[in-house]
Amino acid sequence: MGTSTSISRLAAYYARNGFLATTRRAVLALKRGLFSSRMRLFYCDLSEQTMPPEDSPGAPKVERKESLAELSPQDLQDMTSYWNPRLALQNIQERFGQGALLWLIKSEDRLAGFGWTLQGRTIEPHYFPLGPHDVHFFDFHVFPPYRGRGMNPLLVNHMLRSLAEGGGGRAFIEAAEWNQAQLASLKKTPFRHLGWARKFTVVRQTIVCWAGDGPVVEHDRPPRGAGAPSGEGSPQPLNRRGNPPAR
Repeated sequence: MGTSTSISRLAAYYARNGFLATTRRAVLALKRGLFSSRMRLFYCDLSEQTMPPEDSPGAPKVERKESLAELSPQDLQDMTSYWNPRLALQNIQERFGQGALLWLIKSEDRLAGFGWTLQGRTIEPHYFPLGPHDVHFFDFHVFPPYRGRGMNPLLVNHMLRSLAEGGGGRAFIEAAEWNQAQLASLKKTPFRHLGWARKFTVVRQTIVCWAGDGPVVEHDRPPRGAGAPSGEGSPQPLNRRGNPPAR
């Protein structure tokens, strides 16, 4: 998230909640940035996913949108009204313009949450390059009335299964180490732990620092080297800049 976006969201929070609540939120954000700045990275093999079961009556529904024109006025308002509407709309337009897909989860026809995916690359500089069939999951949000009801894992699992139809690439997602709610949510999905990392931008250059010499893998089969097209290359670690080591 860029600095201007963070400031805009903080300003929107101030307008809704006042000075004291905003100050507490700013202090919490500062503590997280100083002492809990690592990201936990995850991956999932799309080829291992099966098609989702048919929706049962009353179950949350998932919709996929490929353009701004496909969003209903109500869904667009819900997505832009909880922070700066102008910047939120600009973000949505830019993401669709870069080929990202928007996934909505609805409960009783009301928007409960959403998430984005982009194939082959990422919106912002990432921790490592993606292969052409890989998919980045990013910027998930569940609205307050629907939190604690398992909406996020329902959405993520549906997305993984739907994207599996398009090929055998890999899905990648990350969560901040302080975000226990998101980490708990990902445990209810097929995503597997890849490693811990921090990312810095210095003079427009992105530097990635891994916790240790490379990703930590918690299962028997290590992931393929990131950046190699899916199905190609042998397992290999990433160096501290997030790239496969030179051979």
